[in-house]
Amino acid sequence: MNSGSTRKQIAVLIDPDKTDTKKLQKTIDAANKANIDFFLVGGSLLLKNNLEATIVFIKKHSKKKVYLFPGNPAQICSKADGILLLSLISGRNADLLIGNHVQAAPLLKQSKLHIIPTGYILIDSGTATTVSYISNTTPIPANKPEIAACTALAGEQLGLRYIYLEAGSGAQNAVSQETIKAVRKMISIPLIVGGGIRNAAQIEAAFTAGADIVVIGTAIEKDVKFLEEIKSIKK
Repeated sequence: MNSGSTRKQIAVLIDPDKTDTKKLQKTIDAANKANIDFFLVGGSLLLKNNLEATIVFIKKHSKKKVYLFPGNPAQICSKADGILLLSLISGRNADLLIGNHVQAAPLLKQSKLHIIPTGYILIDSGTATTVSYISNTTPIPANKPEIAACTALAGEQLGLRYIYLEAGSGAQNAVSQETIKAVRKMISIPLIVGGGIRNAAQIEAAFTAGADIVVIGTAIEKDVKFLEEIKSIKK
């Protein structure tokens, strides 16, 4: 991740619970061929306790950087290159605004990971998602882009370095272009968009609307060939 870059970036999100060595190898190979920019690793739940093994495997088979996308304070691993330190600023759950961060702070200091303070904003996607259930927060309505924009601006004013608009894993609908445009107009820091993106056209639409980084995950879990579509975008 490069906050000073004007080039659009694509990241692949790997959930350790939803992959195995064979599947992960195929994803990495396809991601390398598509020349994606970096990997994110993490999830709302980790049942298999293979976070570190997943990161080590990715780094063994790809030169791309790997960043943690933590669902809780336990998802810290010094084998990664950095961590998106997420503050769920769209919700009012104190643990996800500061509580978990206090618990993680000494571990992060010891890990020497590159810490990237990120404002995490959930946008309603038309269906209940794991992240909204686990976080015990209500997503911002999809038809209220002004709320998302003001929330993002508040995050920037608080000193956060990235804003992440999230529709959620398995989202029915991706974050709308209207919401992305509204947020992009309001903030000057890099904007990440993820959730519900299933084809190259949606990636291009997000970029056109103002996203700096697009994250794809569920679509790859269902069909790794989706990464072949990205080659045309990355040229």
